[in-house]
Amino acid sequence: MPRFRKIGILSSGGDAPGMNAAIRAATRRALSQGLEVVGIQGGYAGLLSAADEPDKEVIRQKYLRPFDTASVSNIVYRGGTILYSSRCPEFKTEEGMNKALKACHDNEIDAIVAIGGDGTFRGATDLTNHGIPSIGIPATIDNDITATEQTIGFDTALNTALGMFDSLRDTAESHARCLVTEVMGNGCGFLSLYLALATGANALAIPEIPFDREQAIKTIGEARTRCGKRGILAIIGEGMPKIDGKDYGEIFKNEIIERTGIDTRYNKIGHIIRGGNPTLRDRLTATQMGVEAVNKLLEGRSNLVICVNENRITATDINFALVLDKMYKNKLKDGDLDNFTAFQVAQMKARCEARAAKIERLYNMAYDISM
Repeated sequence: MPRFRKIGILSSGGDAPGMNAAIRAATRRALSQGLEVVGIQGGYAGLLSAADEPDKEVIRQKYLRPFDTASVSNIVYRGGTILYSSRCPEFKTEEGMNKALKACHDNEIDAIVAIGGDGTFRGATDLTNHGIPSIGIPATIDNDITATEQTIGFDTALNTALGMFDSLRDTAESHARCLVTEVMGNGCGFLSLYLALATGANALAIPEIPFDREQAIKTIGEARTRCGKRGILAIIGEGMPKIDGKDYGEIFKNEIIERTGIDTRYNKIGHIIRGGNPTLRDRLTATQMGVEAVNKLLEGRSNLVICVNENRITATDINFALVLDKMYKNKLKDGDLDNFTAFQVAQMKARCEARAAKIERLYNMAYDISM
């Protein structure tokens, strides 16, 4: 038997299709093992609100909902999160942490499953360090968690955006235009990279790879003059630097017009790709992660993030995952590596190199087949 009786499940940060599948799986797995489950409404902010609320019934209705099997019925196909989400700066403070701990102790919550991104994981490791065992599940459409090859929501966002680009292709063909489109990604180019390969885009700019605008404009011009291409697509990953206060894509659009004479428009695919029914892949990934998160708690383990690597569900120490992410994103600070062995640091470097090599390989491939 586990050493705890009740777990809380929350979602935090940006929403992602598949979160509900993870909530359902974790709930059903915990219930099957005789545990009680509460759904924490509104992420970490919900925990803090529960600490401030004296009325137990209000807490049950608004913040810490008791979950049974029926509570998570018919949600596996729904986008977003039935537990809602938020960003909670107060949770990062000592006062906020004390409130969260009070809410857990007052409501007999013995462990937490936290679904979200790196900010969510920082909260989970803080709870673990204060005596509330926690497990993180990576859910973000950006696929920007270095410790895992795939995050919940990434596949759905790709497929949603793919349909939109197919529609953009239709109008580009009809009017013989070049359409420059920015895609979400929070500084990570995977969404844009995969879309460029899947749509046959003629130009691609992502934050991870130096972008040769001269060569890209030349490629676009040749696609029209040498290949007779009418509809031309160029993809800009979110996070490319602004130029004189203007979006990178806007500047690129103007340069295409000036240099080639091609009628060019600029647009953004925004938050619409965060929603929608999750794909089969995201539902399966989320379900397996939800079950594995509870399994790890049942084994007496915590402070882990559930990952997908080499097509296997694995678990990685949250602190390792957070520092690995900093290393990959060049955000390491003095002392970040002090608590890791030389072998672990070497592992981090190897993971960063492998991820960077994958992006470079696919980026070069996208340009090799762009015409």
